[in-house]
Amino acid sequence: MLLMEGWITLIVVLGGVILRPTSTQNAIPETVLNCCEGDILFLLDSSGSVSSYEHYHMIQFLSQLLQPFSLGPDQVRVALLQVGTEPRLEFGFEAHSTHRSLQGALSRIAPLQGDTNTEAALRLAREQVLVPGGAGGARAGIPRVLVWLTDGVQPGAVEGPMVQLKQEGVAILAVSTGYGDYQVLQKVVTPPPNAHLYFVDIDDVSIITKDLRDAIIELIRAERLQVRDVTSSSAVLQWRPVLSGGTGYYNIVFGPLGTEGGGEGGPGTSTSTGSGPFRRVSRPGDSTWAELTGLREDTWYRATLEPQSNVDFLKPLSVNFTTLPEVLSPTTVTVTESNTSSLKVSWGPLQPNSVLRYEVEYGALPRGEVRIFIAGPDQSSAILTQLQPNTEYLVTVSALHSTGRQRAMSVRVCTQEELPALQDLELTTVGSDSVQVSWRGGVEGVQGYWVTWEGGSGFSGHTNSLYLPPNSLSTLLTHLPPATRICVSPVYRTARGEGLCCTAQSYSEAGTWGHGSYSSA
Repeated sequence: MLLMEGWITLIVVLGGVILRPTSTQNAIPETVLNCCEGDILFLLDSSGSVSSYEHYHMIQFLSQLLQPFSLGPDQVRVALLQVGTEPRLEFGFEAHSTHRSLQGALSRIAPLQGDTNTEAALRLAREQVLVPGGAGGARAGIPRVLVWLTDGVQPGAVEGPMVQLKQEGVAILAVSTGYGDYQVLQKVVTPPPNAHLYFVDIDDVSIITKDLRDAIIELIRAERLQVRDVTSSSAVLQWRPVLSGGTGYYNIVFGPLGTEGGGEGGPGTSTSTGSGPFRRVSRPGDSTWAELTGLREDTWYRATLEPQSNVDFLKPLSVNFTTLPEVLSPTTVTVTESNTSSLKVSWGPLQPNSVLRYEVEYGALPRGEVRIFIAGPDQSSAILTQLQPNTEYLVTVSALHSTGRQRAMSVRVCTQEELPALQDLELTTVGSDSVQVSWRGGVEGVQGYWVTWEGGSGFSGHTNSLYLPPNSLSTLLTHLPPATRICVSPVYRTARGEGLCCTAQSYSEAGTWGHGSYSSA
């Protein structure tokens, strides 16, 4: 299968001589449904050298060629551009998502006549239709195909534009109903030419339908088998359906790379193959996924999807993947809501199917008594109480798994220091606009005091603050407005303690108040 980022250009040359063996079977295979994802642009020669008879048969050929494909945004999309004196885009990729709409559009296409201006048609195709994200609606990262149908008469200087398209990721195939230059056509098609270049008489064009369709499928076949949601012990296989109408069933064989095995298992079963590590599961024909369980951690596996059909032989699809290393809980331990005598510790992720219990050990550093809290497999946090204030603790969360394995994580955390409240705040009026502020000290651990004051009702309300050392137990505030609110708070190592506030009843005949002044005593 050829996988490419860009467009695939397919040139179909219809001529009088068949140069390669072709199939005579034109039955529409249902197994083409959902097989592919790609954008196909048909470049149809509609110049004056192409008779109405030939044009009609070309359209009928396209109709039969496309009939089996599933159309839609996540499937195959089709656009058609006609070649004449003025090339014309009949419809773009986003125009038709159903066969009824597409077949109706094909039946209404009329020939352009005029000159065979293939060079201009290729410029239009490259600049407007085939550009991912452009006005033509091409999809980035999706295989793109240009199919050129021509009578081979004076196509013009197409070699350069075609080579440029191939360099940009476009695959090219060719079919001609005339006697075109084989050497030129051989150069412009995507290798190998024996699979992508056709010469056939217009009356016999239908005999190449299956071969041409198969060539397109090989170029735009979607990635059929994918692995999703891989963990240390499981993985999910997803695939595009290949069985028609939900008939038949799928066998899935999987096991570690480098092992051999096989086995029998009915629908929905998963059985070991003797003593070997390979296992087999089956799913109905309308299934699109299967979960593989019981895998080893950090191991490369190979899974093979085997479509079983009574109608067609369908190739098995295989994919390799590696399971993740086993992640044992806990992987994170955090401490929140710490205060002077308690704290909350949380851990994760929860693994209730494998964890029997959690043990939370905690003790003061460096040699405090160690206590243990037992938590169930569904519990992700615990509140530890009766702790000492302003003390560093070591907290360790251990998980005992059902396999006998253990995992532990530790974290250090400090409880908050005790912050005693201020006591005995006293305000003494000194003069008309001054207040002596006094309080009782001697509390252990105090680092200092914050004094704040603000004018009362009718004043601008500018807040003043003053920091005093721990040995200062009073201060004199002057130039205070009436009804000044004064607060004093003790300052500790980590935060302020609870303070006290009083309103000073001082009066002044002065008409203008300053910001206040202070003196310590």
